[in-house]
Amino acid sequence: MLDSLITSKTRVKLLLKFFMNSGTRAYLRELSEEFNESTNGVRVELNRLTEAGLLSNSAKGRTKEYYANESHPLFSDIQSLVRKFLGLDKVQYFIRKLGDIRLAYVTGDYAHGKDSGIIDLVLVGKVDSDYLDRYTRKTEAAIQRKIRTLVLDEIEFRKLYDNLDIENALVLWDARSAEEAQD
Repeated sequence: MLDSLITSKTRVKLLLKFFMNSGTRAYLRELSEEFNESTNGVRVELNRLTEAGLLSNSAKGRTKEYYANESHPLFSDIQSLVRKFLGLDKVQYFIRKLGDIRLAYVTGDYAHGKDSGIIDLVLVGKVDSDYLDRYTRKTEAAIQRKIRTLVLDEIEFRKLYDNLDIENALVLWDARSAEEAQD
């Protein structure tokens, strides 16, 4: 969908990188290496997205660090489009039906804006494992990506917190926020 609307593959990769997880920051050279593309091609697209106001940058020594401009009026719309393109909206939908889920995170490549084809999902709470298996397979078929799940109770989650790189994870579900929204 997104790649048929936007013909530049580099631009699509940049949108995925920065709008999947708004905390993502990156330099030109690291983006060039990650995308396996020339620095000039990546620079052209970074400049276009920066001129459009979708990306911002800040100087770090002699280099520029790029990141999504969260104050842009289209930020949430583009982020939603990116998440739908990757199927995270469908993953989020099935999480709500799994049982007593307190927290759900996307970790790994997708949390860093890399469309690797494998979504690492950490679920904290009590899960109906039959339902999880059935809907994981169903959702994988719908989004054409593999979903790897790790189900933890809250004690296990606290023990593994640092190893899971939760600081850089993408929050898909937080029951506390959902409860507050209902009040």
